[in-house]
Amino acid sequence: MALPLSNGCTRLTLSPPARFRHRSTIFATLSPSRPDTVNWVEATSSFFDQDTRSIMLFDGVCNLCNGGVRFVRNVDRNRRIRFEALQSESGKKLLRRSGRAPDDISSVVLVEKDRSYIKSEAVLKIMEYLELPFPQLAFFLQFVPLFVRDFMYDNVANNRYAIFGYSDSCEI
Repeated sequence: MALPLSNGCTRLTLSPPARFRHRSTIFATLSPSRPDTVNWVEATSSFFDQDTRSIMLFDGVCNLCNGGVRFVRNVDRNRRIRFEALQSESGKKLLRRSGRAPDDISSVVLVEKDRSYIKSEAVLKIMEYLELPFPQLAFFLQFVPLFVRDFMYDNVANNRYAIFGYSDSCEI
């Protein structure tokens, strides 16, 4: 049974089965709702005020990721995607907007005005922005189950430094 107390704690009394003679009491502090919680969508809405293009967040020191950014820049002739390193202050804010920890550099993230994509979904969405044949390839790859795509993505992402190396600073 839970009994609220005046000091913000709740007293939980557990009734034992009949064969035990003692009772257990546990005190737990209830956290009040936090009015200082930041709404990261509103806090980062200025990123889309002047420029509504999607933002690709990438690991700025990863050679594979930097190569991916160069590839997307070369193939995205209409410049429909902007780029930001995950390690930058803007990248950290956009990660929080996407529901991720600000120090999480485990995945590429594509942030649109109303939605964010991670892992293989981000890759497929980026492919949709590129020139032919990438949107068509993304269309067919979406039929591969998400858990299979993300499993393959995670295997590459977890070994990207060992396979492709890393640089001391971000290229962008």
